[in-house]
Amino acid sequence: MLKRFKLEDEPLAFVWLMRTFGITQGEAQRIIDRGRLLCNGQPLPDKSARISGEVEVVIFEPESRGNAPIFTTPDFYLFDKPSGVLVHPKKMTTPYSMLDEVRHWGGQFANAAHRIDKETSGLLLASRHKAAERFLKGAFERKAIRKSYRAWVTGRIDKAFSVDAPILLNQDYDMIKHKVFIDPKGKRAYTSFFPLRYDEHLDATLLECIPHTGRTHQIRIHLFHVKHPILGDPIYGTDYRTAEAYLEDRLSPEERRIHTGASRLLLHAYSVRFNYGADYYLISRNDFSMVSKEIEEVDRRNFGSYSGWREKKRNDD
Repeated sequence: MLKRFKLEDEPLAFVWLMRTFGITQGEAQRIIDRGRLLCNGQPLPDKSARISGEVEVVIFEPESRGNAPIFTTPDFYLFDKPSGVLVHPKKMTTPYSMLDEVRHWGGQFANAAHRIDKETSGLLLASRHKAAERFLKGAFERKAIRKSYRAWVTGRIDKAFSVDAPILLNQDYDMIKHKVFIDPKGKRAYTSFFPLRYDEHLDATLLECIPHTGRTHQIRIHLFHVKHPILGDPIYGTDYRTAEAYLEDRLSPEERRIHTGASRLLLHAYSVRFNYGADYYLISRNDFSMVSKEIEEVDRRNFGSYSGWREKKRNDD
């Protein structure tokens, strides 16, 4: 948000920012360093400079949309993130993200402790103060926080299985729009899957997914690898043109349902388990089994037949 002021006196820039917005000296200095404080139309070059006249500040001010935390302690919040909402704003013009809720409920020092893809719904942990932020982010890095997901996938799955297949980041998007590949040169990635329910009418299975490692798009690429892509996935399971249209925001809602099998990515962060002075096992309040209504009819969808020949060709090369 851009805020404008008219100053008659000449306060120190960082002191004025601290007093005006109730922030720390470090936060005030970061605003100046990032060119978000303008004096008479020009970014301020010196953190210790005095300011006067027309002053503009680009600053984040949270605006809640009523997505309250579902669990609260003095140290952290737990939110149920909707699909289609970013965790952090990509730019100052992002209209809404979960950071709006985190800061609205927790104040300026609250922060999301991890990331979830925009289209993935489900549990988001947020710290309420800096010490909690350090603890939770460190716990994620140490794999001390265990997470499970739910996903609706194509086809029938009757037995539990695991995928132990290394993942490599894509460096060339000319051939394929996947962000990652299964590749022997990649980092180890291991996921366990457990079938929960099969819908014969939709030819879709609801799975519990437990990632034992934390690679980018791990669940999505592992399910694509075993030919049971997640319904609604616009990248893994579709052809190049569909993925490109999605990334360029040219895919209509109707095309999305037909070419990806659902109106959104049907992946949900379902539970978290960790210790923070006590043992916590927290689950989502959303009944993800009911999201099957978002799935397109079998005879109308064109999804999951993409065999992955581009992935194989790249690996063979």
